[in-house]
Amino acid sequence: MEEKTQFAVLIDADNISAKYAPVIFDELEKYGYASCRRIYGNWSKGTGWKEEILLEHSIIPIQQFSYTLGKNSTDMAMVIDAMDLLYQNKVDGFCLVTSDSDFTRLAMRLREENKYIIGMGESKTPPALTRACNRFIHLNLIGESDKDSIESDTISNLDGDSSEYVTSIKDLEKAILGIINESGKGKVDLGAIGNRLSKRYPDFDVRNYGYSKLSVFINEEMPGFYISKENKHNFVQKGELIEREEIKKEVISMIEGNNGVIDNLSIINNKLKDEHEGFDLHDYGYSRFSSFLRSIEGLLVDGNRVRLKRKK
Repeated sequence: MEEKTQFAVLIDADNISAKYAPVIFDELEKYGYASCRRIYGNWSKGTGWKEEILLEHSIIPIQQFSYTLGKNSTDMAMVIDAMDLLYQNKVDGFCLVTSDSDFTRLAMRLREENKYIIGMGESKTPPALTRACNRFIHLNLIGESDKDSIESDTISNLDGDSSEYVTSIKDLEKAILGIINESGKGKVDLGAIGNRLSKRYPDFDVRNYGYSKLSVFINEEMPGFYISKENKHNFVQKGELIEREEIKKEVISMIEGNNGVIDNLSIINNKLKDEHEGFDLHDYGYSRFSSFLRSIEGLLVDGNRVRLKRKK
């Protein structure tokens, strides 16, 4: 009989809705078996986690009274039990089901003992907790099977600052670009891209964005990349290289529009990156931006300053 990774599932009933119960255990099956299943809350007040739900998923309810107004006794009870389980060495990992960032230190402490930590919560979970886990699953997003079914305000939040703490598409694009540049080959295996993104961002899952396949997600949301197929393998590549002549014209135009001189090379570099997503000096054979500018006829570079040559 194959031995599965044993997990302790600890659920914060004050913080997580009972509607997520099936999703929690369906997701956990991908990583191992929930040998310990406990849920913490003040059952005298009602939490939504009814008896039939607890019985269906074999979850043991732990009653925790609120001894003092304004104090969260549930958090303390979960922490105490987690540390007991850790020192008893009965499990290989922990699944902390909560959106409360107060559990960040607990996740970090458990990881220090080489336990695999899976976090589960809603997309409102602060990054501090998601990054403290080996893997973090946004329960309110992964159940969506297509992009149209995700609320429009959630989709718009995936590319900027918002109350939805989901890794933005822009950050993912930058990470993929870095991985491809690092390879030095101009392309990277799609599976390797997925693995690297998961390691860098514990909450990364294409289902968060309304997709079921990474290849479709990249094709639909990242115009700066495309998927190619070679020998039954999929690779992620950058889009077509921007013509050097086009870059040259833009640089000269920028300098001309600034009275023929720009005192900071980074201004030009940043402008090119804003105008052309994926712009990278290495694509043109240069590692320093000053060297790239010196290669453009009609420009003089002096330290961090660049100007147009005077016509004779």
